[in-house]
Amino acid sequence: MSLRPLVKSAFKALTSRGARVYRLALVSLMVLLSAPLVSGIAWLRQDWRYQRAKFLHKGIMRRFEIALYHLVIVPLVAFLPAPLAYGVACLRGDWCYRWDTSTREDVMRSLEWILGDQLSAAERARVVRDFFCVRSCEAVDVIRMVGKGRALARLVEIRGLEHIEAALDAGKGAILCGAHFGSYNCCFSLLGALGFPITVIGRWPSKIDGNRSLMERFLHRLVFQKLVERHRHRPNIEPRAGQFGVAVQAAAVLRQNELIGTHLDPPVIAADRSRAASMNFLSGQALLLPGAITIAQLMGAPVLMTFMRRSEDWRHQVLEISSPMPLNGDAVTAFGRCLAVVEAAIRRDPAQWLYWRLSALVQLGLLPKEAMKAHA
Repeated sequence: MSLRPLVKSAFKALTSRGARVYRLALVSLMVLLSAPLVSGIAWLRQDWRYQRAKFLHKGIMRRFEIALYHLVIVPLVAFLPAPLAYGVACLRGDWCYRWDTSTREDVMRSLEWILGDQLSAAERARVVRDFFCVRSCEAVDVIRMVGKGRALARLVEIRGLEHIEAALDAGKGAILCGAHFGSYNCCFSLLGALGFPITVIGRWPSKIDGNRSLMERFLHRLVFQKLVERHRHRPNIEPRAGQFGVAVQAAAVLRQNELIGTHLDPPVIAADRSRAASMNFLSGQALLLPGAITIAQLMGAPVLMTFMRRSEDWRHQVLEISSPMPLNGDAVTAFGRCLAVVEAAIRRDPAQWLYWRLSALVQLGLLPKEAMKAHA
């Protein structure tokens, strides 16, 4: 009997069975894939606007846009002529204003609740658009700090530098108090690049922001943190929950006749609420820490209010340094005077302030927790 017919029939049987197995596996795979797809389509049809917003503003697309802007676009355009570099940043801000409807509505509602009749509806829309542009321009500021920071320094007019010089001549250092306003991180780094040793009190978001993934925190450190901290004299003095070592480290810096930079407006974490004071701020009561003023009173160091404000052409900025603030009275009273200067700056140009998100205002105590539920 010839083997050829047997081999041929066996091969035919195997291939037919293989085809059936393949078809069965393929059908099973299609069922497995189509089940969540069908249920997902039904879910999207029920709440498609929410899912679209989540995909665009909090999902992969939003993260991809942020990474593309900070890792590719900003490094490519930052050292082009300033009108072009900041023009690209403003275009990106306009794009975010149109597409990031979640943040836009969030900030719009916050402005309405906090500032009330101070702004009309058209003015609130302009402020929100500028809010996005300020954040986009800050990324260009950071890249222009590369090297000796001259690319940014050429665009900044400094007013009140004589107050820093006078404070250092007195030999007790100085505390520069500002807010999360404008290009607030580049403000302190620029002074360091000009030859004034400065140590900043504050924690980097790359270490404390639990809402960011490990990769996002790594990228923040790479494209932002390292570029601004290299011009400062020492690493940040980073407060720890319930610890008092910040005052000791700050006092050591002041004894060396150097500068301390700090912000007066960050929300207080739960562990420090017992040390916080309820302060009049933006037509409400904010829970804030007056520790910087306490240190200044104990060390006899002057407090200089410091803000870097962006001009209307977006590329030029003004760094304003005030004369020494009066520190008579207790720490909370003196802190209230400094906070009034911060509030005046915010009311003058609200788009420059970082904390217009509802979640931040709730953390500060300016809005109740129910505000976020009502907005949602």
